[in-house]
Amino acid sequence: MIYRTVTFLFFFAITIAHGQVETKPLTKEEAVKIALKNNFGVRVAQNNVEIADNNKNLLNSNFLPSLTGNAGASYDNNDQEATFQDGSVRAIDGAETTRYNASVNLNYTLFDGLGRWYDYKRLKEEYQLSELQARETIETTMIQLFSIYYEVARISENIGVLRETYSSTEDRLKRAEYSFEYGQNNKLDVLNAEVDLVNDSINLMNERQLLRNTLRDLNIVLNQDLEVFYQVDTTVAFTAPLVMEDFLASGPENNVRMLQAKKNITINDYSLKAGKSVFLPTIGLTGSYGWNEGNFPATNFLASSSSTGFSAGLNLTWNLFDGGNGITQVKNAKILLDSQEILYDQVQLEIRRDIANAHGNYLNLLKVFELQEQNVETATNNFERSNERYKLGQISSVELRQAQINLLNAKTSKNQAKYTAKLAELQLLQFIGQLLNVNL
Repeated sequence: MIYRTVTFLFFFAITIAHGQVETKPLTKEEAVKIALKNNFGVRVAQNNVEIADNNKNLLNSNFLPSLTGNAGASYDNNDQEATFQDGSVRAIDGAETTRYNASVNLNYTLFDGLGRWYDYKRLKEEYQLSELQARETIETTMIQLFSIYYEVARISENIGVLRETYSSTEDRLKRAEYSFEYGQNNKLDVLNAEVDLVNDSINLMNERQLLRNTLRDLNIVLNQDLEVFYQVDTTVAFTAPLVMEDFLASGPENNVRMLQAKKNITINDYSLKAGKSVFLPTIGLTGSYGWNEGNFPATNFLASSSSTGFSAGLNLTWNLFDGGNGITQVKNAKILLDSQEILYDQVQLEIRRDIANAHGNYLNLLKVFELQEQNVETATNNFERSNERYKLGQISSVELRQAQINLLNAKTSKNQAKYTAKLAELQLLQFIGQLLNVNL
């Protein structure tokens, strides 16, 4: 009988060991660093910032002049007959004419109704908006990252709890087997322990498979090889209450959605001002430096000519009436600005609601976590006392198993409460615009 028990335990030991995988440590800081470097969404957002940076450059502002170069040459071969003022006639077959020219031309807009000035300021604001959009993408990616990271941590801790449960059941089976061999109890305790050990083994195997699946989800966020497995950090530190209160005092003003809404109002305001430039004249400056040369046949007064020199000019253009397009564009720009102000009020209200809800959820989950910690202490004391009473024969194996299950549930519930509370804190920090400013 003892040989059967040893074989039974050896089988499950091999089964459990088969489910273990090789892992390497991954801290929260390293996970953030890898995600910010490799995550697809973050990389696209960073490219958008670079595009906006190029757009706000002086080279895209229309403040610089345009400079063009032109060159040309022509050749004519004609049969010509020319009659002069004195009545003489001259005819030439195959008269050749060649002309050459080259010039450098400069055009510069001195004044365009301030349109380009406001367009330039708008491009700068759009660059800052792209930075805010990239920040929002990074914050969303970090929430996604830690949702999976802490899920891996929770499952890892649950595996540790299940190992303890398995080990406890394994000891109970050995004790029950020895007691049965020496006639101290009946076969029922042995069978109950064997059934419980099978269940504990299955639970442990399932949890390990869940861990592997979740680690692959983590690799998707990190953009890593799917079969690279990590050992994550299971320590959790919550933000100090006084620090959180300071963050909450200025929460709405630092929210990235609120900042984007403000920026959109500024952008539309500049667009409106730039649109009004159609009502003002445009003053331009032109200049050129050119060279011309020509060689003519005998029928021409000149045998050849050549010229080199500068030319400059100033022009004014005033579109007095463009069919109403300019007026329509200005009206629409005013409506768009009004719409952005309405959206700002909506976003402001939604953010205040989100912060209030997130803060309430966070405080509630912190309290739940504290209660779960107390529950683990109670369940641990209950299991230890039940185990002692079982050894003394005062309770049955079924009652001991119930105490064991209660302890298992209490520990896994505590793990769930711990990481749920931490994620609630991260979401609150995101709403108040401090997610990137705290140690995680």
